[in-house]
Amino acid sequence: MPVGPGILSWPFPPEENEYVHTPDKKYDALVHHFVYNKTWLRSKFPPETKYISIIRQPFSHLKSQINYFHLPKALGIQHTKNPVKKFLKDPWRYRNGSETFFPHVNITWDGTRNPMTFDMGWPAERADDEEEARKYISQLDADFTLVMILEHLDESVVLLRRLMCWELRDVLFYSKSKNSRPYLYKTYVAAAKELENHRSWSAIDYMLYNTFNNSLWRKINAQGPEFYDELKYFKRIKDDVSDFCMRTMKGQSEGKQTKVITASKWNPEFEVDKDYCWEITRAKAYNLDLEIRGRGYTKEEMRFSVMTLTFNYRLLHLGLPTFKNIGEASAAGIKGSLFRKRERHNTALG
Repeated sequence: MPVGPGILSWPFPPEENEYVHTPDKKYDALVHHFVYNKTWLRSKFPPETKYISIIRQPFSHLKSQINYFHLPKALGIQHTKNPVKKFLKDPWRYRNGSETFFPHVNITWDGTRNPMTFDMGWPAERADDEEEARKYISQLDADFTLVMILEHLDESVVLLRRLMCWELRDVLFYSKSKNSRPYLYKTYVAAAKELENHRSWSAIDYMLYNTFNNSLWRKINAQGPEFYDELKYFKRIKDDVSDFCMRTMKGQSEGKQTKVITASKWNPEFEVDKDYCWEITRAKAYNLDLEIRGRGYTKEEMRFSVMTLTFNYRLLHLGLPTFKNIGEASAAGIKGSLFRKRERHNTALG
């Protein structure tokens, strides 16, 4: 985990002084925002390590990106009622605004073009190199145990449980929407020409999505017909637990606040209580770092908090330099109040 609060690193792996070292230098898991770097990961984790990620349909992701990063202003279309429609009329017209260079890491990032493949380690500058990207994605398919698909989340999670030999209680999630906020164009359905333009503009992300969507269903089919029996059971238990947790966290449960999930062919009996509900209903996973530490962050640790892509993106559009961490930004006179409004707006991806 990182020394300070927030993400582990971006876009490169963390330096040796930026993450907490175990006494034996051996690590079991990395569950954090992280741009995939095979070389670094192989140097830190054992050969049998399993790699898991999740992606979503590229057009849905584009809408979320445009909203989350406030891209219309950078693209010069902030006064348009539907910036997605405006952008997709001619994405190439806005390339100078969508491509962003971050000087502190010497990296180009584009929030509208292949952002998911960027997170998987493919450089934004190679957006037109589809032949080599295809080879790279093929290697990703070999590297990853599973890349889940958001549009098929239940199926992905049941498959994950099976591939990892986990228990049902390990993979249940809260099904009541808690990390999604409405915005004007969230439900916008693109016209055929707009989708055609997007597929051409962000071709490598579509390649990535299609590859792993096909991979998901290939792996599901290999599980046999019983998979769908478990899927039906999983959905029922997930909804029951989510309803229980919603009432429990709101203090609406009557009597003992414990729910017993009886044993089935897919799980042993287990209990769901308030602590379990808290684990699956909280909006941010960063709290896990604090649980592991058993204490808050020191002032010095706070300085190591990585400057997120969102913060540095805002700095660039204010005509300011970018920084690696909060300590560097503070030393340069950048005040935390500059980001608070943006942080409140960006607490959830749509």
